[in-house]
Amino acid sequence: MQIAIASGKGGTGKTTVAINLAWIAAHQGRSVAYLDCDVEEPNGHLFLRPEITDRQAVVERIPQVDLQKCTRCGRCGKICQYSAIVSIGKTVLVYPDLCHSCGGCRLVCPTGAITEIPLEIGSLERGTAGAIQFVQGSLKIGKARAVPVIQAVKSVSPQVDLVIRDAPPGTSCPVVESVRGADYVVLVTEPTPFGLHDLRLAVEVMHALKLPCGVVVNRAGSPANEVRWFCGARQIPILAEIPDDRRLAEAYAQGSMICEALPEYETVFAGLLDAIARQARTVAA
Repeated sequence: MQIAIASGKGGTGKTTVAINLAWIAAHQGRSVAYLDCDVEEPNGHLFLRPEITDRQAVVERIPQVDLQKCTRCGRCGKICQYSAIVSIGKTVLVYPDLCHSCGGCRLVCPTGAITEIPLEIGSLERGTAGAIQFVQGSLKIGKARAVPVIQAVKSVSPQVDLVIRDAPPGTSCPVVESVRGADYVVLVTEPTPFGLHDLRLAVEVMHALKLPCGVVVNRAGSPANEVRWFCGARQIPILAEIPDDRRLAEAYAQGSMICEALPEYETVFAGLLDAIARQARTVAA
């Protein structure tokens, strides 16, 4: 089963939920993998402390133009939907950060003036954190396109009973790629006006992608009536409510797993894992 943990905004506790679900699943004897798809700011490793056994570069291929062969016909610029290659006067400009590596410009070039060269945009790391298989992607500083790195993370997903994808916050393209293909999406929110606003946006994205989803309310000590009303009106199950407990924040600040630092929370995350499995089975049926 593939579970994606997402949130409409940052700081709701998405990674806390993801890593503790992976921990509890492993301690129940399941084979589990944690995929950190938040490639712009991966931090699951701070808590899981994996032993990295494999590192590799994530590479895209971008066009390179041989001006001796180029006739400046402009076909490459016309086919590119992202203006990553432009014929201007006697030269051809290439903008690597805009290129989506589709290869269209190379295919339409009548003189074979365009070839492709590798460009490193990030890295991929794999290892183990106890019984948890660990995969992490990191976007290189200054690079703009996170989606290819996320695709690289997903492509090496281990064959296990349970895969937990820790998605980036928000509702942009990296989030869409992170949740795409998941069996179930858990949306982590908080009972604040900002939390509810961004939860609405995240729910709209999941509905557009036709992905089943449920909600976890974190820091639930504050009144969560509006979140409950919204979820009830949209028929979205509230899978769990995590209390507003200062000890949770202290454990997080120290880089500790909640289930290890506060064993009484094992039942909370075990119940959440069971609720996700029930909802996923209901949807599949």
